[in-house]
Amino acid sequence: MSRRDPSKIRNIAIVAHIDHGKTTLVDALLRQSNVYREGEAVEERVMDSYDQEKERGITIFSKPASVFFGDVKINLIDTPGHSDFSAEVERVLGMVGSVLLVVDAQEGPMPQTRFVLSKALAKGLKPIVVVNKIDRPAASPDKALDLTFDLFVELGANDEQLDFPYIYASGLGGFASKTVDGPRDNMKPLFELIEEACPSPDGSLDAPFSMQAEGMSYSDFVGRQALGRVRNGSIKKGQKLYCVDSEGNRQEGACVKVEGFDGQKRMEIPEGSCGDIIVVSGFGEVMLGDTLTSDPEAKPLDPIAIGEPAVSIDVRVNSGPFAGKEGKNVTFGKIKERLFKEKRANISLIIEEVQDGAEAMRVSGRGELHLSVLLEAMRRENFEFMVSQPSVIIKQIDGQKCEPIERVFIEVPDEFSGGVIQELSQRKGMMQHLEVTEQGIARIEFLMPTRGLMGYRNDFLTATRGLGIMSSIFSSFEPWKGSIPKRKNGVLISINSGQASTYSLDTLQGRGTLFSGPGDQVYEGQIVGQNNRDNDLVVNVTKSKQLTNFRTVNKDDAALLAPPRAFTLEQAIDFIEHDELVEITPKSVRLRKIHLTEVDRKRAK
Repeated sequence: MSRRDPSKIRNIAIVAHIDHGKTTLVDALLRQSNVYREGEAVEERVMDSYDQEKERGITIFSKPASVFFGDVKINLIDTPGHSDFSAEVERVLGMVGSVLLVVDAQEGPMPQTRFVLSKALAKGLKPIVVVNKIDRPAASPDKALDLTFDLFVELGANDEQLDFPYIYASGLGGFASKTVDGPRDNMKPLFELIEEACPSPDGSLDAPFSMQAEGMSYSDFVGRQALGRVRNGSIKKGQKLYCVDSEGNRQEGACVKVEGFDGQKRMEIPEGSCGDIIVVSGFGEVMLGDTLTSDPEAKPLDPIAIGEPAVSIDVRVNSGPFAGKEGKNVTFGKIKERLFKEKRANISLIIEEVQDGAEAMRVSGRGELHLSVLLEAMRRENFEFMVSQPSVIIKQIDGQKCEPIERVFIEVPDEFSGGVIQELSQRKGMMQHLEVTEQGIARIEFLMPTRGLMGYRNDFLTATRGLGIMSSIFSSFEPWKGSIPKRKNGVLISINSGQASTYSLDTLQGRGTLFSGPGDQVYEGQIVGQNNRDNDLVVNVTKSKQLTNFRTVNKDDAALLAPPRAFTLEQAIDFIEHDELVEITPKSVRLRKIHLTEVDRKRAK
């Protein structure tokens, strides 16, 4: 790969609300740019390469890819659409000259659309709007475009940004068109619009090399690797470099390896030059935001601004009776080492050791899903540990106790809207907007404390019979809103250890919803179900049926047990209260009570 004229490069990020079709759109662009050889098997949503991304059907990490349109190289960066991973969007905006803002032709702008657009406008970028999914039966592309324009106005876009270019498309159909009724042949109109509307990168090929580390990865062979856009100059393997942190401290070293992108594949290249998005290896201690340069007198580039975490959990050693039976990495030292390794590469998480004498690590992030992705990755690496109930991060602002407030957007059939509004109001939510569409769908907007959302998502799905859609995004820190109602139902707690029996579970299923099934191993203090009432109940799930020589017509009827409720990791974290823990192993997710008193034991007997 030879040195390329920066005027023949376009760097652009694709941003949108979750499920508006970003990754599918990238699929179409990659397929039609001939990056795959003829007959090559290519998966759908090829940019979602991380195993959890494939399983969850969402993008978690920002990832670059490159395609050619004529003699122009287009570097595309696919970004997450879920608000919990918004830091992945924030850190890549410094690498690009514009963004493709993808808006669903049926739904129009959604919460994350507002967030990513506000960040792009604040950076001075001029977005290109893609009205996607115009081939859906209920699509209303012109209305979606009008609502997008209104959102630009609401977010304070300047006159140049308000005059944004736009195009209609279908990522699944593999076409783009300048008009709704235009030809639907291929993606060529979108490629042409990117070349025309996205500015080429600024900088000089003749200046000393400089690049900011805007992404991190790790290789067992070359150590830490920095991803970024070359601001000036060029870089080759073996070239002398300096790593300058935000405080001006500099470390001398050399480039060990330079990599670029061909499609979504990363490959070693002889040289990276101004405008290219590359990966540089050679500095073992490089951190996100650090400046890599060949100029020994260079000052650090402006730091990357990332939004603050709103929620934290404590990760501690598994102290349950089953500790070490399903995982290999069970000691605090192993857990601490793994989390500090994550800290070095993940700028959106704050990871620190708890200083109250307990062997625990505190992990802070944007939300429960954000935290659960890390915890799920650890369990797949054979770690065992326990985590506490999430707690919101409290700040003192002008001497006043403040908590994070979220803007909550809900779409639900109108028949369920009354119950949802009542519940959120009890949780200190303030309704901002209510609209009922012609299709009988209520669209509700609330401002409410993050605490009010904790533990509610599962109840929301139950209350709306799975037909409701709820999304939220961080708004601001505001004064403490007072007490918020806790989980309404108590839990069923096992009084002893052993194997759960069909006989005991049959007698208990009328008391609530069971989390354990026949044959499951349980231990004292484990939560085996949810009580129908508001109090906790200590129960014996291992008791067997007394055998006798007498038989009656009904005595030996087979027990009919409902299937036990299985928790995903984030559902378990969302469910527990302050005196409960989630036990996470490579094979199991269990809930347990922190303390079981002697009074509880006597009551059970």
